[in-house]
Amino acid sequence: MKSNNFPIGIFDSGIGGTSIWKEITRLLPNEHTIYLSDSKNAPYGLKNKKEIINLSIKNTEFLINKKCKLIVVACNTATTNSIDILRSTYNIPFIGIEPAIKPAALKTKSNTIGILATKGTLNSKLFEKTSSSLGNEITIIETIGENLVELIEDGKIESKEMHLLLSKYLTPMLQEGVDCLVLGCTHYPYLIPKIREIVGNKIEIIDSGQAVAKQTRTILEKSNLLNNNKPLLGNHQFYINKSKKILGQIIPKQNRLKIEEKYF
Repeated sequence: MKSNNFPIGIFDSGIGGTSIWKEITRLLPNEHTIYLSDSKNAPYGLKNKKEIINLSIKNTEFLINKKCKLIVVACNTATTNSIDILRSTYNIPFIGIEPAIKPAALKTKSNTIGILATKGTLNSKLFEKTSSSLGNEITIIETIGENLVELIEDGKIESKEMHLLLSKYLTPMLQEGVDCLVLGCTHYPYLIPKIREIVGNKIEIIDSGQAVAKQTRTILEKSNLLNNNKPLLGNHQFYINKSKKILGQIIPKQNRLKIEEKYF
C-alpha cells in the first residue's frame, strides 16, 4: 500500500476536534482518517506545559503506529504548547491549530475582537506572539471559557448551565464593543447555535476549521501525499479512551465509520 493511501491522523483532547475532522473530510472526501479522542484527559487547557507535551507525544506515537501520513493537532492548547517539539521530533508533516485572531483583525470594523479560549491557549507563548503582532490599534478581549469543554464532553450543550456560562462570558464582550468573536478551542464550534441565541447577529463568529482543512490539502499536495483513489470515499476510524456515546452522537452514521473505545 502506497503512503498516499495511508490515513490522515487527527487528535484532540476530546471530541471537539471532530469539528476540524468534518471540514477536512468535506474538502478531501477520498482521504482516509483516524481520529484520536483523548477524552480521559480533557481539557488540556487546565494542564501544565509538560503534561500537554507528554500527552501530545503519546497521541502522536499512537497515530504514527497506525501509519498516518500526516497529523493534524486538532487542539489549540496542544498546538500552542507542543507543535514545535512534535515537528522537531518526528519525520512527518504536522498541521497545527491557532486561534484565528489575524483573520478577525482584518474583518473587525470596531477594532475590538473577542477570543473565547482555554487557559492553556491564552497563556501560551505562541498565542502571545501572535496577538502582540497585531499592534496597538486592535483591542483583544480575552476570556477563558472555564467548564465549557467539560460540559460539551458530557453532552450538555443544551443545558441551562451552558447557557448561563456563555452569557457570563459573552455579555462583557458585547459591552466592550466586540464585533468579531474568535473561537479558540475546537470544541467551541459546537456552541455556535447557543452563542447566536445570546449575541444574535451582532458579531461575526470565526473558527479555524476551513483554514485548517485548506492547509491540510496544501501540505499533502506539496508532499505528494494526496490519495489518488478519487472514485472511492475515504474510510474513517475513531478511537476514544472514554465512553463512545457522545462521540457517536456527533459523528454522522455511515457504514464507513467505526468508533472504538481504546484505553490508551
